[in-house]
Amino acid sequence: MSNFIVGLTGGIGSGKTTVANLFAEFDVAIIDADIIARAVVAKGSNALTFISNYFGAKFIQADGQLDRVLLRQQIFSNEKDKIWLNNLLHPLIREQLISQTIEASSDYCIVVAPLLIENKLTDLVNRVLVIDVFEATQIARTTLRDSNSSKQVQAIINSQVSRKIRQASADDLINNDKLSLVELKKSVLALHQRYLNLAAE
Repeated sequence: MSNFIVGLTGGIGSGKTTVANLFAEFDVAIIDADIIARAVVAKGSNALTFISNYFGAKFIQADGQLDRVLLRQQIFSNEKDKIWLNNLLHPLIREQLISQTIEASSDYCIVVAPLLIENKLTDLVNRVLVIDVFEATQIARTTLRDSNSSKQVQAIINSQVSRKIRQASADDLINNDKLSLVELKKSVLALHQRYLNLAAE
């Protein structure tokens, strides 16, 4: 079990995955809430049955997988449905996050969670690392990466906590607006050394 847990978060398009991959190069265990969120609604899971019963069979694709695009559209346009889905999935995701931190064997581990603050997962971690960028950067990167419209990306940004709240929640912060990969690696290396020291205390 890792003695020290770092929560890594940031808005959409901030570069969380890139930073997590850089930590992984130091053999740090990475626990990704998005991967867990996909696993808990995998084909044949209890959660998928609940979703089908609540939203209807059209939300399940012909291959038995969840239609994520349709579900995302539904919950972003209906607050009641969003709350219902969160109440179903968040306890399952939290349970898996805890289980995987217990299984992690590196000196410290990193929990990557876009909604770390929103879903009150900060109580599971010893330290919060925020990857910070301007909103304009988020929109530019995400429309390029995901072929989403700027309106869709803005809706996702609006559904997350504000940049100001995220910054206020940070123990450590990387401003990833204009960093080159080399500069980003330097920032990650410095934090890696700090986390090793904190984990050893």
